[in-house]
Amino acid sequence: MHRKLLLHPLIVRYSVFMLGLAVMGFGIATMIEANVGVAPWDTLHIGLQKTFGLTIGMWSQIMGASIIFASYVIGKIKPTVGMFLNMIFFGLFIDLFMWLKWVPIGETVMERVVFFAAGLLIYTFGTGMYISPRLGAGPRDSFMLALHERMGWDIGKARIGIECTVTVLGFLLGGPVSVGTLVTALAIGPLIKQFIPLWERMMAKPYGKEAVNNLVE
Repeated sequence: MHRKLLLHPLIVRYSVFMLGLAVMGFGIATMIEANVGVAPWDTLHIGLQKTFGLTIGMWSQIMGASIIFASYVIGKIKPTVGMFLNMIFFGLFIDLFMWLKWVPIGETVMERVVFFAAGLLIYTFGTGMYISPRLGAGPRDSFMLALHERMGWDIGKARIGIECTVTVLGFLLGGPVSVGTLVTALAIGPLIKQFIPLWERMMAKPYGKEAVNNLVE
């Protein structure tokens, strides 16, 4: 009986992880160009860009590096390979897609709303991809965990506190805050929750019943 030629699980994990970061970058670029509202962290990144220069992706990388350091100092959370890959390539992909100008730009309010919604779905779809291989949380998620473990903060409250803080800072620096920002903050969690199991099943399917366990060992 002919056996299927399967890639090593580690290759699958890193491939899905990196592809997920690329999809996330395209989703964020689409939301930015829609000009309806962006995620809280992107409000901060755009505000920093307007105030100090550089690119949105570069500020994403700079803030990611700062958060990795803060997570280690506050919660003794050691950086992982996945964390560093997230920090470097997520910002790189955002800048790449902005530079390539592949992202559609809406001419009317309705078109911009549609592109914003599409960008949000693409971003959360990609987030499910990057999380499902379980190669480590990104810098921002690690910081949330650091506050939870060291300060005893509830995870939900820690996440809300972080999102509100970066939104206010971004707004003060000139970053965009609108209805889309609120929609993004409320919708990201539930959407990602739907996409993670989907990608775990897709990765596991070729490898049999124990695939999910094998993929995370």
